[in-house]
Amino acid sequence: MSQLTIIIADDHPLFRGALRQAVTGLEGDNTIIEAGDFEAAKTAAAYQPDADLMLLDLAMPGVSGFSGLMALRAEFSSLPIVIVSATDDPATMRRAIELGASGFISKSSGIEDMRAGIRAVLEGDVWIPASCQSGQDHDPDMADLINRLRTLTPQQNRVLGMLGEGLLNKQIAYELSVSEATIKAHVSAILLKLKVDSRTQAVIQLSKINMSTLVA
Repeated sequence: MSQLTIIIADDHPLFRGALRQAVTGLEGDNTIIEAGDFEAAKTAAAYQPDADLMLLDLAMPGVSGFSGLMALRAEFSSLPIVIVSATDDPATMRRAIELGASGFISKSSGIEDMRAGIRAVLEGDVWIPASCQSGQDHDPDMADLINRLRTLTPQQNRVLGMLGEGLLNKQIAYELSVSEATIKAHVSAILLKLKVDSRTQAVIQLSKINMSTLVA
């Protein structure tokens, strides 16, 4: 394995330390970049376009649930992302993979298991714990919703996430430094892509994705 650049995005310094320990055990003199909130994670990905991997906590300041994964997946399509979370039930793990994650590591894993998962993804595999591989609960409606969410642009993903936080159009416009008319256009496009009639219904659709990720 050649020298790697790995972004560790987690708001808990102690757990970032555990992930750093796992990464440090890999071969080579690797570059590790740490981010303590979602904006820092996104900035790191933008400044490191050739990064080899991001380890992403599901719930960090600035994002909750799968919204962060969806936004990063849309904006940095070539960056492999491994979700790291204490919410490690099979449904959450499968949903992460369905939404584009390259792997899922439980925060309850030991350092060696974390390292094995990281190494597997770096080698091009998809890593999920054995507990996720048993039993399938395919939900056609959820699969359809995930496919529709994948059609959102990076900016539309951000707007949808902010709608989920209860922000008004003018507040979102201020946060994103655009006009309120631009936000209204984004909201209209989101409603069309999600096949709903109101922003409330769009937020309900987003909550269906995030409902199993209340614990980080």
